[in-house]
Amino acid sequence: MLILEITPLYLGLFLIMMLWFSFRIIKLRRKLRIGLGDGGNGELLRAIRVHGNFIEQVPLTILGLVIMELQGMHYIILHILGITLLIGRLLHAKGITESAGTSKGRFLGSAITFGVQIILAISFILNFIHLVIKESI
Repeated sequence: MLILEITPLYLGLFLIMMLWFSFRIIKLRRKLRIGLGDGGNGELLRAIRVHGNFIEQVPLTILGLVIMELQGMHYIILHILGITLLIGRLLHAKGITESAGTSKGRFLGSAITFGVQIILAISFILNFIHLVIKESI
């Protein structure tokens, strides 16, 4: 039986982050008495987008980390990617929360997230090529 040891930690941390973003929206909706949408309120719109962007970016990236662990990636690399993704998402959330426009946090958070995703994508493609070459020899 294969047991994942590293990625469940990051999945747990990201689930807590997702819940935090969700509860922030709920709190704002109650405070502002806005049941659906953002009601034209910038603070609520930014909270919704923090959550939305998180949902758009994190699940597939976490799946990538899980697959990397299943493929035997070294635990240090998994931790580096997991921590880096966590930092990127926190920076992104801080950047959007503080400003509706461009911000250093939003830019860095996005760049860091994309960097982790690019590393995962390239690793998967190279691993596939390696397996194909190995089987054809």
